[in-house]
Amino acid sequence: MAKPLYKVTFFNAGKIYELYARRVGASSLWGFTEVGELVFDVNEGVVIDPTEERLRDEFAGTRVLHLPMQSIVRVEEVDHKGQSAIRDAQSGEKVVTPFPMPAKPR
Repeated sequence: MAKPLYKVTFFNAGKIYELYARRVGASSLWGFTEVGELVFDVNEGVVIDPTEERLRDEFAGTRVLHLPMQSIVRVEEVDHKGQSAIRDAQSGEKVVTPFPMPAKPR
């Protein structure tokens, strides 16, 4: 049987993060929730999701996140991994660093 998959939504630095993990539970640190075995898409092709890439870079080498309970918005057990996201806490709009476009010649 496959391990369960969780979508964890939490506040961090004025933004809302949506990550996927295989393990969520009570932390040994009082007042924290432990999120482990983070799941990211591994794209070998030409099309790369910049948000997924940014999250993978930010959490590279992270074995376990210990998130303060008050920062967690929602934990959902899901069947399939969706798109990870970073959203603005006020507007809910996705925060994506766009691909730089070349400047127009004058």
